[in-house]
Amino acid sequence: MGCYVLKFGGTSLATIEKINAISRNVVERKKNGDDLVIVVSAMGKSTNDLIELSKQVSSNPCKRDMDILLSTGEQISIALLSMAIKELGEDSIALTGFQAGIKTDSQHTKARISDVNTANIKNYLNQGKIVVVAGFQGITSNGDITTLGRGGSDT
Repeated sequence: MGCYVLKFGGTSLATIEKINAISRNVVERKKNGDDLVIVVSAMGKSTNDLIELSKQVSSNPCKRDMDILLSTGEQISIALLSMAIKELGEDSIALTGFQAGIKTDSQHTKARISDVNTANIKNYLNQGKIVVVAGFQGITSNGDITTLGRGGSDT
């Protein structure tokens, strides 16, 4: 048994059925004794949908505002996956990038990770929880939400 980081995103989270299938897989691994940190992206094409919504209200949206908007896609995914895991009888916790300790520079929409404080994640793993982390996002030293750019969850 060991500690594993698994990444799911886009089409693998596109529907509730797929989220439920991932949760069953994750719970099975946990029952086999693995400690798990699950990093997720937004569901399906929801990031593209959010970008299109922004274009309907602004021809040149502020990058800071875009980061706030786009980070919601991952937050939906972490909440739904954590709920599905709990429904199967395992304890889990959903963490935003900030809650997971992901610190970035202040380059909105294309931030770079400057530090990852894993203390919070380790604490939850020690409590036996499956940790579900929002990929693609972090927080600046000023407390602003940032995104890592397309494909940032893979980082």
